[in-house]
Amino acid sequence: MLVVVNPSVPPQHPTRPPASGRRSGQRQRGRAGFLEAAVDPGGISGRYPPYPLRLRLAGAGAATTYGAMSPTPAPGGGEEFTEVVVVRHGETSWNASRIVQGQMDPELNEIGRQQAVVVARRLSKEAKPAAIYSSDLKRASETAEIIAKVCDVSNLVLNEALRERHMGYLQGLKWDDAVNKNPDVFRGFDIFKITEGSDPDSRNQEIPGGGESLNQLTERCVSYLNKVAQEHKGERVVVVSHGAAILELCRHTDPPNSSIRRNIPNTSLNVFRVSGVTGRWILERCGDVSHLNGNGFLENSFGGDGASA
Repeated sequence: MLVVVNPSVPPQHPTRPPASGRRSGQRQRGRAGFLEAAVDPGGISGRYPPYPLRLRLAGAGAATTYGAMSPTPAPGGGEEFTEVVVVRHGETSWNASRIVQGQMDPELNEIGRQQAVVVARRLSKEAKPAAIYSSDLKRASETAEIIAKVCDVSNLVLNEALRERHMGYLQGLKWDDAVNKNPDVFRGFDIFKITEGSDPDSRNQEIPGGGESLNQLTERCVSYLNKVAQEHKGERVVVVSHGAAILELCRHTDPPNSSIRRNIPNTSLNVFRVSGVTGRWILERCGDVSHLNGNGFLENSFGGDGASA
């Protein structure tokens, strides 16, 4: 497998909190074991997936957004579109413990690896991607490695442009503590609603401690994927990224007040068509977790709505 890494911004390696997201009665397994199980369903416990998956929903009715289709026109007019399938990484112990991750670098927990195996199996049954692009943070890159292995894709590129939003001094805090510390930051996550009297400059506000504004997050992600689309005209690529970053891609495609509030659960699929010529984006599917149905009951994965940055 060819793995290309952009090393200009090395990931942070914080001291990790206890893996409180670990489910009782489950054994920790190495990455090699999950890759083996992805290719050979009998490789773990003789069944697939090895344990019932749990993807927690925010509340009643949340599932109505999964797989929702936006009323966008079909590609046409001679444009050659790239199909960009954006996958959110699998669950981490920080997700499960409701800790703001940002660009901190926790790895997948056992549930997250199971989720990655399941979404990889789904993608392996669809059109083979020409390449896989991923954030270089561990939770995304490990998800991407599993997908690449199962889909037999040798071209895997890791790049910091696909990282989560840098959350500044809020990184590493419990969710409730972070909201209390800077509530204005989290109002910005309601990116699909424009309210009367809202500050038009709020999307340009950076988070103290080196954090990004929402517009900065959008710019780096959209710019990078436009370049990817130019390189893969008429092809399919898979991209592994993060909750808030994916929400910004959806917002770029589907302007505020034109759609329902979106949820981006762990390992959900979000399908875009991007013109490598004009830069036009079309959102075809958002928050699709149908591959997780039947693999255990669905729970909320830290909101699934960008609050898990």
